[in-house]
Amino acid sequence: MNKHIKTIISVALALILILSVVGCGQGNGASKEFSPKYSGDTEYKLSVVGTYSNFESLESAFERFYAHYPNGELQYTYLDDYSNTIVPALAGAEPPDIYVVQPWMYGDERFDALFNGAEVLSDPELNINLDCIRSSLRWEMDNGEVLTLPVFATSYGMLVNMDIFEKEGLKVPKTFGELKVTCEKLKAAGYESPLMGSNTNTTPGIGYAFAYPMFAKTVKDDRSVEGKLNDLDPSAGEALRPALSRLKELVDSGCIDVAKCTAEIENDYDAVILRFFEGDVPMMLCSGDVVSGTRKRESKSEAFAANPFKYDFYIAPSGDDGGYYMDSMSILFAVNKNGTNLDMTNEFIRFLTSQEELGLMAEKKRLITPTKAYSLDEVYSSLSGFPQDRTINFNDTEILDTAVKEFRAAAYAVVNGEMTVDEAVAAYGTMAGN
Repeated sequence: MNKHIKTIISVALALILILSVVGCGQGNGASKEFSPKYSGDTEYKLSVVGTYSNFESLESAFERFYAHYPNGELQYTYLDDYSNTIVPALAGAEPPDIYVVQPWMYGDERFDALFNGAEVLSDPELNINLDCIRSSLRWEMDNGEVLTLPVFATSYGMLVNMDIFEKEGLKVPKTFGELKVTCEKLKAAGYESPLMGSNTNTTPGIGYAFAYPMFAKTVKDDRSVEGKLNDLDPSAGEALRPALSRLKELVDSGCIDVAKCTAEIENDYDAVILRFFEGDVPMMLCSGDVVSGTRKRESKSEAFAANPFKYDFYIAPSGDDGGYYMDSMSILFAVNKNGTNLDMTNEFIRFLTSQEELGLMAEKKRLITPTKAYSLDEVYSSLSGFPQDRTINFNDTEILDTAVKEFRAAAYAVVNGEMTVDEAVAAYGTMAGN
């Protein structure tokens, strides 16, 4: 009798545990199997326009959607000079059903039509699972409405040759102190420049990829300086000092041979990837957009094809307690609320908005997924569980492009010894020709 009661209790507890796990999964935005809302023989025609000349990951999503709705046509069109062509396209005789937007467009009156004409994706009646999106990338307007779906995210950091670290018995450094010690050991093992990167005044370049996240964290911690930075007030230059000082320390430490980088890496994309694929660079500074080009170039590198190795993406360890993760949007989709086939457009967005579908798209493009699950593409697995206190997203700062250009110019000058940190700080507002 007692045994029978215990069995019943055990089964009940097991059921409670299962239900609680399921509940937690749903609460965390876990993917739910897509259930079509309309008849499978529904006919439709949807158009998407964007900034990529080749959008294979979206086309693969089209194919998976056809499995549910085979009697339709989905078409993607690349718009050249997108900033100047998207608004006329929306006002044209055959406006797109879905279009790409980027965060910098918001607040610029030239692009008001993109947001004024967007469907409210957070409308409960649409049943779009926005809970699967990381809160740092869920872009709510002032009224709480969500008008855009982040498709890809990106960041700044470094590609790491994991085989080298395994061979040398080293762990990937997490703090700046660990980075310096690790680089000393790598140099002793024969790696001339343990850290490399593109010596360019661009976002994937050495200065920006390593130091900009630290600068953004400084602004996040004291947003009172933000207005002066955006107004190019020279007094705001002090906000650059911590990041520029750390960048100067990096160069002086010998972790990176800037002259070697200049001689061997001629641009900030293809050359970065192919030089990394030579197999003798432990760490390569870059952006997530550079990482997105690695898969296609594996076969183009004779060195990598002959001697492939495992590589992952890590945040550059610029801080004393660790690096800073810029959780940045790459592109977003908006739905044209005035489209001719709005029901099926919303249905496609509902299909797309899941950890699985967005994860597959990001994995195909090799950019960072906007969802809560980083596991689909192992190259970004180091980002999973990254500390929130060292994460910066678009809600945390509002640094305008003019200020960003000033930082890039200052970082480039410091990296190349053209200015001291003091000189770069004092010259804020005059370096980028704004």
